[in-house]
Amino acid sequence: MVTWGQFTASNPILAAKGENLLFQFGVGLAFLATVRKDGAPRLHPLCPVRSGEGLYILIAPESPKKWDLLRDGRYALQTFPEAKKDSDEFYLSGVARAIADPGIKDAVLKDAKHFASQDEALFELLVERVMHTVWEGFGTPEFHPVHTKWLTGLDMTD
Repeated sequence: MVTWGQFTASNPILAAKGENLLFQFGVGLAFLATVRKDGAPRLHPLCPVRSGEGLYILIAPESPKKWDLLRDGRYALQTFPEAKKDSDEFYLSGVARAIADPGIKDAVLKDAKHFASQDEALFELLVERVMHTVWEGFGTPEFHPVHTKWLTGLDMTD
């Protein structure tokens, strides 16, 4: 697992595509998948925050997502679709770690582009996998995805 900053240093082009999609509406918007206590997936929209070298999420104090991540830190994050027919997609997964440092929390709250409050739980999203998808041949029989993948430092295209 690496921080967002380490991923960016490893693959700046793919990281820039991801940031453009995560923050295409100004505020960060994405779907977060977590693992419920019974092993089933849980999926909710939220607003990721870029701050310093990290990618963070703030979660309401009693949210089931918070308890999921404290129990089992695995997550998947998928960007909102672009407002066009052949929209790109960006996905990342890894482990979320709880952050208790008040200085980091203050910086994240300052950098948040959405309403965020001090009582929210702060998690840093550590990155293990990334996938950017571009759709080619939209509206034709040759319509297909082209994936660029990154896995713990390995860049791949299929």
